[in-house]
Amino acid sequence: MPIIIEVNGHLPKFGKGCFIAPNATLTGDIITGDECSVWFNAVLRGDVNSIRMGNRVNVQDNAVVHCTYQKSSTRIGNNVSIGHNATVHGCVIEDDVLIGMGARVMDHAVVGSKSIIAAGAVVLENTIVPSGSVFAGIPAKKIRDISPELIAGEIQRIAANYVKYAGWYQPSFDDSKGV
Repeated sequence: MPIIIEVNGHLPKFGKGCFIAPNATLTGDIITGDECSVWFNAVLRGDVNSIRMGNRVNVQDNAVVHCTYQKSSTRIGNNVSIGHNATVHGCVIEDDVLIGMGARVMDHAVVGSKSIIAAGAVVLENTIVPSGSVFAGIPAKKIRDISPELIAGEIQRIAANYVKYAGWYQPSFDDSKGV
């Protein structure tokens, strides 16, 4: 069973059709939309501030979503993929975004819709990623505008695939509990 812990009177709440891996950890003030997935060894800590996720968000293996006490919550839009080993911390991720494997998005950063943060990139505190951008590097900088092919072929494809993958696991979960 996933580790789901109430903190300061807040217990994570899940939308319909979510998959939470048996060894994922979720604590505190977390609310997910529908058809979200939190994969193996991922950690979402809403203990010091809130985490809000839209629909069809996938938090892949070993990723961490956290926030900063009394300073920054984390808001994640719809159709967002957070890659393996990525860290999303006290920031805003708008709709239709891909956060690559091992990437870091820090406090008060805003990643605009239809954007890609490349694998291994570090989006520094207070960075604004304009909608439709590809950011890469350390620190992350804009390397180009996103093409319609990347939106459909990467962002939308990966989000849809993770809904499909989560469906493979659904028979082992009790929907009456929201997981």
